[in-house]
Amino acid sequence: MEGQNSMSRVIVIGAGIGGMATAARLAKAGHEVIVYESSDRVGGKCRTEWIGRYAFDTGPSLLTLPAVFRDLFLKTGAPLEKELTLEPVDPSFDYRFTDGKSVKFANLSRYETLRSISQSLGDEESKEWNSLLLRAEKMWDVSREPFIESELRSPMSLLKRPTLLRDLKIIAPWRSLRSLIQKSTRDFHIQYILDRYATYSGSDPRKAPAVLLSIAFVEEAFGAWHIAGGIGKLSEAIHSRALKLGVVFHLDTRVETIANDGKKVTGVHLASGEFIASEIVIANADASTVYNSMLSKDLPAIKRQRKALSRSQSSVAGFSLFLGLRPEEGSTKLSHHTVLFPENYEAEFDAIFTNNLPVDEPTIYICAPQDALMVKDEGHESWSVLVNAPRHSTTGDGFDWSGRSFNEDYAAKIISQIEARGIPIRNRLEVLEIRTPLDLQNAVSAPGGSIYGTSSNGARSAFLRAKNTSTLVGLFCVGGSAHPGGGLPLVGISAEIVANAVSGKQNARRGKN
Repeated sequence: MEGQNSMSRVIVIGAGIGGMATAARLAKAGHEVIVYESSDRVGGKCRTEWIGRYAFDTGPSLLTLPAVFRDLFLKTGAPLEKELTLEPVDPSFDYRFTDGKSVKFANLSRYETLRSISQSLGDEESKEWNSLLLRAEKMWDVSREPFIESELRSPMSLLKRPTLLRDLKIIAPWRSLRSLIQKSTRDFHIQYILDRYATYSGSDPRKAPAVLLSIAFVEEAFGAWHIAGGIGKLSEAIHSRALKLGVVFHLDTRVETIANDGKKVTGVHLASGEFIASEIVIANADASTVYNSMLSKDLPAIKRQRKALSRSQSSVAGFSLFLGLRPEEGSTKLSHHTVLFPENYEAEFDAIFTNNLPVDEPTIYICAPQDALMVKDEGHESWSVLVNAPRHSTTGDGFDWSGRSFNEDYAAKIISQIEARGIPIRNRLEVLEIRTPLDLQNAVSAPGGSIYGTSSNGARSAFLRAKNTSTLVGLFCVGGSAHPGGGLPLVGISAEIVANAVSGKQNARRGKN
């Protein structure tokens, strides 16, 4: 590859979306890139798994901001559409409430969404939603460049912005998402929908910053998308692109420690004992694992970062059911995404964030893609059911998910609650797979099974997350536990930030030479 001899070897720890996307970008730039993945497959949390004759998205179940990955594929060789088929999800969400009311959000159409709100909740609530979306759009415009698309080094960097006072008024960093919602509407249906945007980042709406309202605008403006065959096809496509660019993958190969001389990295030690030299190491592992297990805890260069991570709060975990359903005459097809809100949403946040207990009556998210590529037999359906849950822990800061009988009883309770909302399951059930936070921890080395790494609880949470460029020279962090956060779009942006940071570092070094 042209220019490769003048570029550096790069080691990537972890073959999740962030690690592979960074690897592809750097390989395209001419680097020799080697990826070490501790499990036997690539993709991290982003997987589509076959269980019997049904395929399930066991991680992310929709794609937003597809432009992030269009950019990745275009800049590494060929358009995304040559590899994947993106399908709009319409309605994007079907929200159902215990009082019998429901609201369907149209994909890429505020007009249709507002009309749905008017028909179900009333014209005043429709006006309130429109006002909130106008505020969300302004928040996105203000926060996108400094908080999401750029490295976030310290609060001081934001104080230098010429539009600081205007920006502060818009994003209201002193206000939580919940307080902003309550100031803007008294309708509990709207409040429940907006509270849910905090859980998109594994956070508590009572503590999460108001700027998370911008997710509502992003979801509406850029749409909700499904990938034919399952969202896990994205992992396969990025892996294929990386291979074509010369990236070398070593699966079932665990990195034990990151070697360093006290100031900069020198390579990695594998669990086998082998040492691989490199001046650049990109960690796609959870940041807490990187700083607490892969590096010496008394290393002066990382003390500040370790202290920040210790003050952050883990995101929520998830309890999932994968249901393979046979066809039944007269059964009604669900929308692609259906959300069943409980009567008391507040009790869910108390259970998870205060009491570290599974929720008795949780919000139930059902993903029911009508995708013929995800079933072997016509008319059958593969549903993924997810409820928010406390992280796995046996030390009191979470819930112990190792009890098989409890997990089975909890699964049965969730199925009963779905059926109580008029959605029959048991008489169609052919496959039932239970996945707990402990299962996620074991599968992808996510501590406690936290879906998004760290939460966004608190105004300073963004500054507690792992920086993309570490204070240990040559070490970079990418993925959901690093800036800018969890979820496919942010992880894709994280990869671009890290690839640019590595290239900038290389350019500076070569300029000095």
